[in-house]
Amino acid sequence: MNHTKLRGILGNYLFVLPALILFAIFSVYPFFKVFQLSFSDWDGISPALNYVGFENFKDLFFDNSVFWHSMQNAFYVTFLALTVQNLLALTLALACDRDIRRGNIYRVIFYLPPVLSGIVVGLIWNWIYDGNYGLLNHFLKFIGLGDLSRAWLSDSKTALIAVSAIHMWKGFGWGFVILLAGLQSIPRELYEAAKVDGANSWVVFKSITTPLMIPVFILVSILTILGTMQIFDIIIATTGGGPGYHTEVPITRIVAMMIGSSKFGYACAMGVVFGIILLIISMVQIRVSKMMRQV
Repeated sequence: MNHTKLRGILGNYLFVLPALILFAIFSVYPFFKVFQLSFSDWDGISPALNYVGFENFKDLFFDNSVFWHSMQNAFYVTFLALTVQNLLALTLALACDRDIRRGNIYRVIFYLPPVLSGIVVGLIWNWIYDGNYGLLNHFLKFIGLGDLSRAWLSDSKTALIAVSAIHMWKGFGWGFVILLAGLQSIPRELYEAAKVDGANSWVVFKSITTPLMIPVFILVSILTILGTMQIFDIIIATTGGGPGYHTEVPITRIVAMMIGSSKFGYACAMGVVFGIILLIISMVQIRVSKMMRQV
């Protein structure tokens, strides 16, 4: 290798070097530091680390029902997002895929909620759900269902489903965009041939749209699960995990343990376990997607 080529290669690496340094400082180093801290009882202030072995993990698995309850809440919200949210996104995508009037305007409107700040959305819905002057209770009274009025975010029976509704309202837009892009990639000649053969809308959807959209469905489901399991900002802006841990999710529990209790080591152990759970879910999804593509 001559000096000119060597200088060219080194020059290329010099251009990439700043990004690599930033990635190492803000991603790689914190990643391994979390594993180190998870084996300690560090309080976030002391300069020295007191290693406790697997005590944090032992306590997490056998003496922390709140964390596992938060996991249950996260799975509940994720299930609703996978079903209700994605079904709504698919319905709207199918409607906009047709040549409807002002279709582009509807696309912009449906994609507005995902680009809004989660904190702002949570504060707006706080006002909608308010038990005294909330818009939802006023609407229920207007249509004669005033008996259903309540403080939706303060009632343990409705708090989780209310937060789930906020998340689904905010999140359906990006699923809509991905599904719409998938629908528009399907050749129109297939639909025209099906119509010539006399196939109705259901047959077309079942025999043409669904098989060709399976990779898109898998992508949307993976993003939905990983995104919803890490829900945080909406919870903080609405309930903060209450009432009585009924809307607590893993991220809010980790933050509460880290900031509220100054148990940084224990919080890191919770983060490691939560990360492993997400990794397992991702691996299962990838495996299932490969099996479905082979069918």
